Amino acid sequence: MVLASMDSPAIRRLSAQIVNRIAAGEVIERPAAAVKELVENALDAGARRIEVIIAGGGIERIEVIDDGNGIAHGDLALAVENHATSKLTDEALVRINTLGFRGEALPSIGAAARLTLISRPPGQDAAYKITVAGGAVGPVVPCAGAAGTRAIVEDLFYATPARRKFLRTPRAEGEAAMRAVWRLALSAPQTGFRLVTDERVMFDMPPQDEAPRVAALFGRDTARTMLSLDAERDGVRLTGLAGPASLSRATAGLQSFVVNGRPVLDPLLKLSLRLAYRDVIPQGRHPVAALRLSLPDDALDVNVHPAKTELRFADANGVRSLVMGAIGQLLVRPISLATAPMAPPSGFKSSGIMMRDQAARGFAEAELGLLTPPAARPVVRSDPAETNYPLGAAVAQILETYVLAVAADGALVIIDQHAAHERLTEERLRGEFEAGAVLTQALLLPVVVDLPPYEAAGLRAHAPALRRLGMEIEAFGPGAVLVRGLPAALKNPDAAALLHDLAAEFADTGTAISLEARLDAALARLACHRSIRAGRRLTVEEMNALLRAMEQTPRAATCSHGRPTFLKLSKAELEKMFGRRG
Repeated sequence: MVLASMDSPAIRRLSAQIVNRIAAGEVIERPAAAVKELVENALDAGARRIEVIIAGGGIERIEVIDDGNGIAHGDLALAVENHATSKLTDEALVRINTLGFRGEALPSIGAAARLTLISRPPGQDAAYKITVAGGAVGPVVPCAGAAGTRAIVEDLFYATPARRKFLRTPRAEGEAAMRAVWRLALSAPQTGFRLVTDERVMFDMPPQDEAPRVAALFGRDTARTMLSLDAERDGVRLTGLAGPASLSRATAGLQSFVVNGRPVLDPLLKLSLRLAYRDVIPQGRHPVAALRLSLPDDALDVNVHPAKTELRFADANGVRSLVMGAIGQLLVRPISLATAPMAPPSGFKSSGIMMRDQAARGFAEAELGLLTPPAARPVVRSDPAETNYPLGAAVAQILETYVLAVAADGALVIIDQHAAHERLTEERLRGEFEAGAVLTQALLLPVVVDLPPYEAAGLRAHAPALRRLGMEIEAFGPGAVLVRGLPAALKNPDAAALLHDLAAEFADTGTAISLEARLDAALARLACHRSIRAGRRLTVEEMNALLRAMEQTPRAATCSHGRPTFLKLSKAELEKMFGRRG
C-alpha cells in the first residue's frame, strides 16, 4: 500500500460555483456562443419576432428580446439551474426536436457573466425577473415587462478573467456574434429578426419565405442567380438554393447548412459541397449555397458536442451521395447558356480542346501559301531584337490565354498571360501602397454594391484601410456600400465583383488575421481583377512588353496565388518528349 506524502494536498470536492464556471467554458467560449444559445432559446419558445442587441462585441452587453411563450415566474429559479430544461421529452436522446435540450446555456452564462432574465408568459399578470452574477443567484421579483422573454448579459467573463484575456478584439467578437445570428436567421425564416450592433441596425426582417430570407442575408444580386433544388433519397430530403458554377467566392462565408431546423457547421456537409463543385470552379474558390436537410430523428445524433453545431449521421455515405448527386444534377442544367451566351468558336478540335486562331493553323497556312486577312491572321513571327532576352521573343498566342516565345538558347517558353500580368499589377500596387501613394480614380457615377449585412459591415469597418488602397466607399443602408472611387491602376474593373471578393477577404474566418495580412490579401485580390484575362487577344508588341516587364519584376515566376507564370522547355526536354533521345 502506497501512502500519500504528508506534503500532498488533500483531495476536496469543488464547489458548485467553480464547477459551473469550469463547465461554462465548454458551452460559452465567446460572445457569439452566448448569442447563439439565447436566440435558440427564443426560437424554441415559439418566438415570431426576435431582436438581438450587441454592444462592445458582446463583451459589454448582449440583449435578446422575443415574443415567445415566456417562463412562468415559478420556473425562473429552476431555469438558471444546471441541467434543468423543459425541452427534453425523450430521455433516450433520439427524438430531439428543439435547438436546446441540455439545460446548460443559462447557468453557463450566469456563471461567467451578469445575467438578467425578465419573462412574462401570455396570461400572466406581470413579468418577473431573476439575476445571476458569477453563479450567485438572486431572488425572483416582479417587474415591468412585455409578453415573452428578455435576456440581458453584461460584462461577459468577468467571473473567469482567464477566459476573458483570450478574447479577440470587440470588433472581431462582434463580427462572430453577427455571423451566429446570420446563420440562425437563415435557419428560421418564419421568424422575424432584428439585429442591432453598437446602435447600428444591421438587418430588420419580417417573417418570410426561405427565398426572400436568403436574398436578404446573401445579398439580392447573389441570390438572383442561385438555383433551387429539391431531392430525396431513402427518407432524407435536401432542399434549398445553390449557386451556378459561375458564382463562387474567395471564402466559404456564403454557405449555410440547416439540418432538421438546426444551423450547423458540419464537416461532412462542407466536404460534400466542396466535392460537388470540385470540377467546375477554380481551385481556391468556394461555392455559394443555402442548403436544408430533413431526415428522421433516429437517423441523426445531435448530442455530439456542447455547441451542437456538429452532427453524426447514421448513414453518412448516403447523405454525402445525396448532396453531391443533387448539386451535380443542378450544375449540368444548361443555365450557363442563358447566363453567359457564347458564339461557337472557330477553329478545330485537338485532344478534345477547341483551339481558335492557334499557331499551328498559321504555320500550316504559311506552308501551303494560303492567305488570310491581316485582322484574322494569328500572330506568328519572331522579332530578332527580342530574342536575346531571358524569356525570349514572342511568336504566337494560343487559346487566347498563353503566349509562346522562343528564348536565345532555342528553348520554348509558355507564359500564362493572366497569371503573369496579375503579378506585375500586384507589384505595382504594392509599390504605390508602400510609398503611400495609391492613386484613386473617382467614379463618374458612384456604384451601389449589394452585400450580405455582415460583409457590408466588415467593409465599412475597414474603410480607412481600403482608402489606403485607393478605394473610397461609404455606407448605403445595412446591406450595401456606395463606391465613389477605385485605384487608378485598375482601369475600370467590375466594382461589384471586386467589392464582393474584398468583402470575403476582410470577413472574419474565425482565425486571428492581422490588418497587414488582410491588406496583403486585398492587394492580391485587386491585382487579380485588373490583370489581362484569359481570352483577350494580344498583339506581338503587347506580348513582348509583357515578357520584358516580367524580367524586371520581383517574384514574377509565380502569380499572387503561387501558381507558375511561365514554363520553359529546353531543347533536351523537347527532344525527349518526341523520342529523339533517351
